[in-house]
Amino acid sequence: MTVTTHSEIETEALGERLAKCLRAGSVVALYGGLGAGKTAFVRGMARGLDIRESVSSPTFTIVNEYPGDPALFHFDMYRLKNAEELYGIGWEDYLDRNGICVTEWSERIEEALPPDTVHVRIDRLSDTERSVSIEGML
Repeated sequence: MTVTTHSEIETEALGERLAKCLRAGSVVALYGGLGAGKTAFVRGMARGLDIRESVSSPTFTIVNEYPGDPALFHFDMYRLKNAEELYGIGWEDYLDRNGICVTEWSERIEEALPPDTVHVRIDRLSDTERSVSIEGML
């Protein structure tokens, strides 16, 4: 499925709709360049999971945890060189915690993603428009 969004609000709304279709234990892999709207998409996912905390990119911390039912684990893989480093921060433990794991810069750790991962590619078309492709929906 591919959708064109025309604002950050629409990108967030698409993330919210996706989150409502996920189950505990789901993994969502995000792809897209700097400024594509990945964090906006995750903000929408958090809203879809009834998480009210402010969502920000975990660039310097690698992962932000947002409590909920299920919890949301927001990873930024930009600083990782490969999947081996991901295992060093406890990736498997996060997968076992039965929350929703969402990863930015997923191309860096593709071999660590479970087979049933939902893949979301966000491409910037203009200052406001994004093309969002979602594959592997449940």
